[in-house]
Amino acid sequence: MESEFLKGRDIILFSLKPWDIEIGSSSRQYARVFAKNKNRVLFINRALDRASILKFRDDPKIKKRLDSLHNKQKSLQEAEPNIWVLDPPVILESINKVPIPFLFDWLNRINNRRLAKQINQASSRLGFRNIILYIENDFIRSFYLMEMLDHLSATVYYIRDYLSSQDYFRLHGKRLEPRLIQKADLVTANSTYLTNYAKKFNPHSIFVGQGCDLSLFSGEKSTRPSDMHAIGSPVIGYTGALLTTRLDIELIRGIAWSRKNWSIVLVGPEDADFLKSDLHQYPNIYFLGRKNLNDLPNYIAHFDVCINPQLVNQMTVGNYPLKIDEYLAMGKPVAATRTEAMEMFGEYVKLGDNLEEYLRNIEDLLVNGQKSELIRSRITFARSHTWENCVTRLDQALSKA
Repeated sequence: MESEFLKGRDIILFSLKPWDIEIGSSSRQYARVFAKNKNRVLFINRALDRASILKFRDDPKIKKRLDSLHNKQKSLQEAEPNIWVLDPPVILESINKVPIPFLFDWLNRINNRRLAKQINQASSRLGFRNIILYIENDFIRSFYLMEMLDHLSATVYYIRDYLSSQDYFRLHGKRLEPRLIQKADLVTANSTYLTNYAKKFNPHSIFVGQGCDLSLFSGEKSTRPSDMHAIGSPVIGYTGALLTTRLDIELIRGIAWSRKNWSIVLVGPEDADFLKSDLHQYPNIYFLGRKNLNDLPNYIAHFDVCINPQLVNQMTVGNYPLKIDEYLAMGKPVAATRTEAMEMFGEYVKLGDNLEEYLRNIEDLLVNGQKSELIRSRITFARSHTWENCVTRLDQALSKA
């Protein structure tokens, strides 16, 4: 379905992640789909704060933002057709560690007012009217914007991570995010867990799914990577950062100990706790390190079963598992930890709650997981997760609202 409400509109997109971030960015992808639907988009880069300037002043991105303070004409640039990026020529106070709520709110209102002034000036230069404000997860720097920006017609708040579980946001997030959700005209989320969380505070909360760029993950035959030549089959593989806050070391240890004839291959950078863990002493666990994104499909192609041994906690339980789409897009059989966010994959992924279920699921996939009809259905399912489909669901919800 082609977008109807979101067509020919002016949209201000306010995101935690900047336009020029090296890794993939959902806000950048949304901006591009909005622009393709003949909307004009003003993308607001993360403004500088005093602590970041002192800590990261040699970072090229920080230097670029500092340049915008001295030349306000350059602070607003057209990045792509119908997309303008604003580096707000303003410095915000670093307030996140202020413990007293009323003092934090007073300072945050000042920060929001500084931002709103620059955003209003930029949108006025572009002739924006009847504006939709689209906020991605930043519930602090955008908290007062819907009262301070000119010509707003609707506000959408998009949740892609439960940030209040993270140390940086925990102090004020549990208080501020629910209030921002209540104020928004529409709340969207990329997982059912986050959708249900939002519905506690705003009935106009919907699941829009997650778009994925799966162009690299084609499932085509590829050469076996050189560092896998000596690894025997079957290969049970994982790709992604090896973080003890997100992955279950005990589960990985249990799989390796219980099935010594399986090769457990872990592809990705390790945090300090993974580096010093006893997993490195297991002869059937292989740590292959960080790889270029373009090389990951070659590794996945030579996994017999892909796994996502997720640790279930507040940080992970609601996250959309992008790596599952990457596995499925290559037709691979997958065993993963059961969470509310994973339930939507239940028809295509074997879900388990403990070691015994993981072992059973992997064994079943090794025997039955390579059937051609299963491979085709996995690929079709994964490739239905497009940014265009997410925007269509958003468009339909806005039309009703």
